[in-house]
Amino acid sequence: MRLSLEVYRSTATFPDDERFGLTSQIRRAAVSVPSNIAEGDARNIPSEMIRFSGIALGSLAEIETQLYIARELNTST
Repeated sequence: MRLSLEVYRSTATFPDDERFGLTSQIRRAAVSVPSNIAEGDARNIPSEMIRFSGIALGSLAEIETQLYIARELNTST
């Protein structure tokens, strides 16, 4: 949850022309992380928790990649 909030705060400083590009993509991935963890936990089946944790891990990799791109484009602070 903290990651999602921090991503929203950080991307608020991105240029307006990135609102529908990197900003939107990074925010969606950041919200996906805790959402998938919560969904896996709610299913109360160990194999489902593992599956949804894997999806959350994929979203973390997306965020990392997108932040590298933002840094290269000099859109992050």
